[in-house]
Amino acid sequence: MAEMESPGSSEPTSPRAEAKNGGDPADRHDLLKHSREFLDFFWDIAKPQQETRLEATEKLLEYLRTKPKGSEMKYALKRLITGLGVGRETARPCYSLALAQLLQSFEDIPLGSILEQIQEKHDVQKVKKAMIRRALFANLFGVLALFQSGRLVKDQETLMKSVRLLQALAEHSNHLQEQPQKALVDILSEVPEATLQKILPNVLKPDLDSVLGSPEHLELFLLAQRKVPAKLEKLMGSVNLFSHENIPRLVNVLKVAATYVKKEHKLPTLARDLLHLALQEDKFPLFWKEVVEQGLLKKQHWPTSFMCFRLLGTALPLLSKEQLQLVMRGDVIRLFGEHMVASKLPKQSKFGAEMDEYVSAFLKGCPDDPKRQLAAVVAFTSVTNQGLPVMPTYWRVVQFLSAPALRGYVAWLRDVFLQPDLDSLVDFSTHNQKKTQDPSLHRPTRAVFRLRKWIIFRLVSILDNLHVEKEEALIEEVARFCFFHSFFETKKPTSQIQETEHRFSFPLESQDRQVVSSAFFSLLQTLSAQFRQTPEQAQGRRPWTHRLVQFADLLLNHSRNVTALTPFTKPQRQAWDRMLQTLKELEARAPEAKATATAFQHLLLLVGIHLFKSPEESCDLLGDIQTCIKKSLGENARQTRSKATNAQEPPWVEVMVEILLALLAQPSHLIRQVARTVFTHICSHLTPRGLQLILDVLNPEKSQGEDGDDNVVVTDDSRQLKDVEDQSEDDEDGKSESEKESDEEESDEEDLDKDVDQGFREQLMAVLQSGRALVRAAPEGAPACLEPAGGQAAHWASVPQGGVDSEEEEEEELGDEAMMALDQSLSSLFAEQKLRIQARKDEKSKLQKEKMLRRDFQIRVLDLIEVLVNKQPENPLVLELIEPLLNIIRRSMRTSSTKQEQDLLHKTARIFTHNLCRSRHYCHDVSNQEVLYPQVERLVQQAGRQADSSVSLYYFNASLYLLRVLKGSAVRKTQKKEKAGPDASSKPQGAETASGLDLSLVTPVYSSALSSFLTKRNSPLTVPMFLSLFSRHPMLCKSLLPVMVQRVTGSARPRHQAQACLLLQKTLPMKELRLCFEDPKWEQLIGQVLVKVTENLRALGKSQSKSELQKELSSLELLNTLLRTVSHEKLSTDLTAILGVLQSQQPALQQRERSSGSSRLCDLYWQAMKTLGVQRPKSEKKDAKEVPTAPQSLVSTKRKKKGFLPETKKRKKRKSEGAVQEEGAMQDGGATPAATGGDQPPSTGKKKRKRNRKKAKAPGQAQVNGTPAAESPAPGPTTLNPSTPPKTPKPQKKKKKLSLVNGTVPVAPTEPSGKKELQKSLLPQKEVSGKSPQSALPRKKAKLSLASRSPSLLHAGAKKKMQLRKGKKS
Repeated sequence: MAEMESPGSSEPTSPRAEAKNGGDPADRHDLLKHSREFLDFFWDIAKPQQETRLEATEKLLEYLRTKPKGSEMKYALKRLITGLGVGRETARPCYSLALAQLLQSFEDIPLGSILEQIQEKHDVQKVKKAMIRRALFANLFGVLALFQSGRLVKDQETLMKSVRLLQALAEHSNHLQEQPQKALVDILSEVPEATLQKILPNVLKPDLDSVLGSPEHLELFLLAQRKVPAKLEKLMGSVNLFSHENIPRLVNVLKVAATYVKKEHKLPTLARDLLHLALQEDKFPLFWKEVVEQGLLKKQHWPTSFMCFRLLGTALPLLSKEQLQLVMRGDVIRLFGEHMVASKLPKQSKFGAEMDEYVSAFLKGCPDDPKRQLAAVVAFTSVTNQGLPVMPTYWRVVQFLSAPALRGYVAWLRDVFLQPDLDSLVDFSTHNQKKTQDPSLHRPTRAVFRLRKWIIFRLVSILDNLHVEKEEALIEEVARFCFFHSFFETKKPTSQIQETEHRFSFPLESQDRQVVSSAFFSLLQTLSAQFRQTPEQAQGRRPWTHRLVQFADLLLNHSRNVTALTPFTKPQRQAWDRMLQTLKELEARAPEAKATATAFQHLLLLVGIHLFKSPEESCDLLGDIQTCIKKSLGENARQTRSKATNAQEPPWVEVMVEILLALLAQPSHLIRQVARTVFTHICSHLTPRGLQLILDVLNPEKSQGEDGDDNVVVTDDSRQLKDVEDQSEDDEDGKSESEKESDEEESDEEDLDKDVDQGFREQLMAVLQSGRALVRAAPEGAPACLEPAGGQAAHWASVPQGGVDSEEEEEEELGDEAMMALDQSLSSLFAEQKLRIQARKDEKSKLQKEKMLRRDFQIRVLDLIEVLVNKQPENPLVLELIEPLLNIIRRSMRTSSTKQEQDLLHKTARIFTHNLCRSRHYCHDVSNQEVLYPQVERLVQQAGRQADSSVSLYYFNASLYLLRVLKGSAVRKTQKKEKAGPDASSKPQGAETASGLDLSLVTPVYSSALSSFLTKRNSPLTVPMFLSLFSRHPMLCKSLLPVMVQRVTGSARPRHQAQACLLLQKTLPMKELRLCFEDPKWEQLIGQVLVKVTENLRALGKSQSKSELQKELSSLELLNTLLRTVSHEKLSTDLTAILGVLQSQQPALQQRERSSGSSRLCDLYWQAMKTLGVQRPKSEKKDAKEVPTAPQSLVSTKRKKKGFLPETKKRKKRKSEGAVQEEGAMQDGGATPAATGGDQPPSTGKKKRKRNRKKAKAPGQAQVNGTPAAESPAPGPTTLNPSTPPKTPKPQKKKKKLSLVNGTVPVAPTEPSGKKELQKSLLPQKEVSGKSPQSALPRKKAKLSLASRSPSLLHAGAKKKMQLRKGKKS
């Protein structure tokens, strides 16, 4: 492909071409010098990313502006023209756009020459047959580039050439289709009228058949008629496109245009132009009726139908009110309604969102014309499917209505609800609905019910829409309308109550009022949530519930004009009056009690409104609420007296809790919010029994009890509403009634097959035997006698065939009468069995529904628990919540299969973890601490018994929370004693006082749990649990340390030993734990742990299983922690034994590393060895790489990056003297050390020899008992003799001579075999008193040893060693 060629290859031109173009060899030489950046512009222009293309084009233009006369401009033009004909279809428009930008920026470039270059480069007559398509597209995109530059309409000559070129390209429709004609129309739409008059005779044939032959010619005709009508009339005469002869051809052209834009989802320009022409010539009714409805919609084709929908949306802002009514009552809007109903099914194209955009644009465009807005919205609402409007109840376009239009729309909805006129609606039925023969589906009452239900929810959704600007009078009007028609009816109209003047053309049925009632309470929730007043607004305005209660009182007082659907009894009316009186008293409360009074006021108003829905229940609740309110607000004044006189009466807070639980049983979000608010103000007065009432609901054993007196009946009104809605909706899935019946029969048969029990088998056998129906050919006779029994022949196979005597088999068959009697008996038997199966199914579904309702109720009751934990975290009653919440979590973990169970689990876990355990505030004053310690023990034991670690974590965290409470209570008591007097603080503080806990009670509990964790095979406890315990309670951790130390070794499993090591590793570095120990005790503990670890490491490198390997890793990690502690605190701990054990296990570890590659184990090992003073040697491969030969280094320098020195030119870093001599000694294999290091080439200079001699005489190079020093890459601490207490290594300065303490050095792990032979030949010959061989160093040099120069890890025994050396010296 052309655009994929390298810039360098397409850049040079032949000398003949250079001479032809006027260039010289210098220009060609300059082209070769183009930068890589300039050439990359053309690659980026063709990339698919739009941002990359635009950025590359902009950079190219900036680059060319700096050199407008250079060779870059010629190359750019040539490259862009060549790119117009590339093979990639996505790259052609990119080059065309870049060329247009270039021509627009540089106006001195003549367009004619560019067009000539395009035609010369992509000549259709000269290219090969395979390249014709590319050449055609190159010419087309070239003309488009000239047009997009904005200069083509100014250049008449180039314009004419471009027009002729496009006309020539139009002949190749098999490749270009209609693109040349579209480009021609776009170009001519921009030219001046004078130019168009000149060009028009050349591009438009004066033949109407040619004009109506294609969408492009018709669009060109409409363009000429719009811009130069006089010239067009002179050329073609008077033309009437909307004549009866032209309409069929006009319809065909529009269908072709609709097919063109099928994938673009837009209205063709031709259809828009015809719409404007019809409006201009006052022929819109003819155009809409003949062309659109009777022409385009005659044969439904979805591209054509969608074009009609888009034509409707486009015409909305252009039509008058009369024309809008014509359009909105025709076949187009009816077809749109059918599409809206069908689009609810899956895998259906949806046009509703696009129509919403058209309607929204129309409403935004005419905010000052409310009549047209109202007419459009009403017209769309009037499109119904058997009475149900096709537009959704939450139609968002109403937010763009002006205030007068919104008032008019609400008034229209209200009038249609009262007096529905089905004839004024554009109603239709779907294909499946027309095939349904049920007459009940076509009754007017059903259509009225569907319409009213939609309207009432449409009114509620208007107020629910946050973006709709609503007036307060409109809100009150809708709320009163819904309330009145939910619970009242008119007896006699009165002017004082506007709602009594409403007249119904169809009576309001009970199901209608049920829907209105549900919508009203939904509206009540919306009003309470969205229109909450600020404290400043609340002073002047009352809540909406209060206004509705006043309206209800007004209706009750006008009993002659209005009557309630459920009239109040005398006690109910008295309760209503007392409620109003209580509301007045609450309004007069003092400001300090205003918040509590407001919460009680909301509760009273809500229950008062529910008095119309369920009078009996709400009446009792109102009386109890009023009693509780009076007692709660007057409790401070009469607290002592009330306790004395009403000892047997339950406290008011317990009664209020029962009331709130009864309200929460109703699935109302508003009630849930009000109950939560009320409980927030009364939770400070909560009693233990009140809390127990809440916990009984959450307790699964008590909440599932049967026929309990205190059980709350859970109701579900939303499901009833859903059932009503389901009854009003039709089945649109296309299944016929016969198919549904057959499906039901099949499912019934399957249920019968599943539920056949032994009793039914015996009954069936008895019936057959009584009728003597068991004949010789039982399988053949059975179906005949069982068919009348409802098609239950499948049960014959389940009937036992044995047990019949041979004499009975030989009897004759039954007669007709006996057979009919037997058939009747079987029919009744199977009917009874079917009823039993259905009863079992109903019972099962009922239990499932009750379980779901119970879970929802428990979720709502958890709101009260959350309020108590958040508002009263220091209340001792919070401690009573721990175990009930844990029981819910444990039970839900096992049965969290449904969504309700998961929601209950998540909410309970969130309250327990975040609101309770992690709360900043907690209970400090605990009177009965003796109860909490057994509870801690019980929680820890239950944590160890769980099957899941996640559940065990909740129990363990609960025990930690109780420890926190106990500790805080002890600290609070201590602070009170300190404030009481100085004598209390003078007592010594023990471990219990320091920790705030009674360790004698707590330690055995956690010690048992820790022992269980470190012994059981599958324990639910985990390491993080105990680490959390240790970090919070270090004194308790101190008491549990012996258990962990004991489990490091012994008969425990390797996995448990690894866990013990891990616990010690994480616990010992804690600062809080260190403060609990005195120095001797701490040092003793470190020594004990070190002994245990040393015992574990005797089998290092010999693990055979994963658990044993983990044990080794944990032991090494613990060892490193111990060594760091010893080094940091400078403890005098003997490290000789561990060093000897590590050195003895070095060969096994080295062999394991080579075989299995356990790098982690080796890294931890050498980390410990480094702390003990032994450096890890370098590997042999690494040393071999660092010493390249001279020829290799010379060759490699040529391949090195520029700016880097080769290895032979680098200055070698001088090693320490001891290390150099050690390397030389090991290389030579003798006692004489080598003169050069291992990574330096040998040198023979005099100075080098003298320096080597000095190194050979240095005391640091002296051998110890004939054993050379270990090889070390850098000066480091010298290794220690296992028999000598090692000392803490101290980093030494460079070029410092090293000495050894008491002789031998551990062998490096990568030591060659020759070195071992050398050591065997240099074994020491003498020993002193059975001790390790002494060093051959002079006594003065021995003073420079690590024992006297560096801080030691262990100072014990240092003086004894010095005395021994002095004795040897003497």
